[in-house]
Amino acid sequence: MIIGIPKEIKSHEYRVAIVPGGVRAFLAHGHQVLIEQGAGAGAGIPDDEYRKAGATLLPEAHAVYGGADLVIKVKEPLPAEYEFLRPGLILFTYLHLAPAPELTRVLLEKEVIGVAYETIQEADGALPLLTPMSEIAGRMAVQVGAHYLEKPAGGRGVLLGGVPGVDRGRVTILGGGVVGSNAAKIAMGMGAHVTVIDNNPRRLAYLDDIFGNAVTTLMSNADSIARAVTRSHLVIGAVLVPGGKTPKLVTRELIAAMKPGAVIVDVAVDQGGCCETCRPTTYDDPVFMVDEVVHYCVANMPGSVPRTSTFALTNVTLRYGLELADRGFRSAVAQNPALALGVNVYRGAVTHPLVASDLGYPYRSLPDVLAK
Repeated sequence: MIIGIPKEIKSHEYRVAIVPGGVRAFLAHGHQVLIEQGAGAGAGIPDDEYRKAGATLLPEAHAVYGGADLVIKVKEPLPAEYEFLRPGLILFTYLHLAPAPELTRVLLEKEVIGVAYETIQEADGALPLLTPMSEIAGRMAVQVGAHYLEKPAGGRGVLLGGVPGVDRGRVTILGGGVVGSNAAKIAMGMGAHVTVIDNNPRRLAYLDDIFGNAVTTLMSNADSIARAVTRSHLVIGAVLVPGGKTPKLVTRELIAAMKPGAVIVDVAVDQGGCCETCRPTTYDDPVFMVDEVVHYCVANMPGSVPRTSTFALTNVTLRYGLELADRGFRSAVAQNPALALGVNVYRGAVTHPLVASDLGYPYRSLPDVLAK
């Protein structure tokens, strides 16, 4: 199979979908790898390293897409890339389709086979291709929030860890999964007063076990969310519904009741966000104000630490990419149920139930579509 790796074009997206070791792995399995020139520069990987690994370097994205059977990316295709899509092309990347009706429409019209990193799910519920980026985003959320709490950045002027004789900053984390637990770790390490809210009692018990009295855990309901959010200096949105839109847990009314200069970092924004007032932003213009509350809603936070993110991501994507290439699409999804759950669209059909439900498309199960 021919593997294509284009350069990412999302604003300030410096990650790349493969490292030289991954190229060597594909070649060792008998495949060919096409890489757009400069694709790895943002992550500190020069073209020469890919050449030495055996990749073919091409000058433009259309040549990479046009020559590949399987295109592996980091982020979803943007409008400038739509013309490169074609029927039967396997696109393996983060897609986040539930809040993206236009992209979904294009993928369906182009009859692309879209395999989304974020919905590949193991039998135990783990999301192996989402986990490393969630770890990074969770850790970054606190340091970003701490920066925007500074008065010159528009915040309230609060130091999260406080100092002797002065109250510590209050951090509320909505969601106790991978993003939430990593955010809690950093916030706790900075000395903040940390509250984690989740709707899973077992997850709350686990967080209580690992963090002890350093973190307050609350069951998710409207009252506990309202009390915690309105008292907080920093609120981190870490809610996840795999493949579906994020529920709006923080209403406009709650935003208005927050402290002036408080900060929201909505990591869930790539799935629609868990705050009513949030909308995706980029590193060119990362924050906006609503009711004197700073909103930070950059949808590709790990892209700002591309060296760490690229190697962390490719550690987990390579295995599945090799399965698709070695076995071919049909055999790979038949033999690996986790990989099959990653298929969101297949040649004009929506094959993920939450994407179909959120966007109003008929749902067709993957086995049914493949049988026809």
